[in-house]
Order: sequence, then C-alpha cells, then structure tokens
Amino acid sequence: MKLILRFVSDDSGATAIEYVLIGAFASILIIGGLTSMGTKVSENYINKILPAFD
Repeated sequence: MKLILRFVSDDSGATAIEYVLIGAFASILIIGGLTSMGTKVSENYINKILPAFD
C-alpha cells in the first residue's frame, strides 16, 4: 500500500511532461507560421517577380 501511495504522490515526472507539452505546442506554432509565410513568399514570387522577367 505504501508503494502505491508513494507512486501516486510522486510528481517528479510531471515537469518533464510539461516541458514536452510546451515544446510540442511551440513546434506546432513554428511550423504553422513557417508554412503560412512560405505560401505568401511563393505567391509573391509567382505574381510579382516572375512577370518582370517576361
């Protein structure tokens, strides 16, 4: 019974899980931002820069 109570009350792994969740959320935001920015750069290149070389 002591082992179960000690396991339930132990929160040393909680910090690692929190860091993983923060890292996952940050990477999702970064990937989304870069994808959006890449699309806009590509549209600008196709619509504004390429016609100048025709």
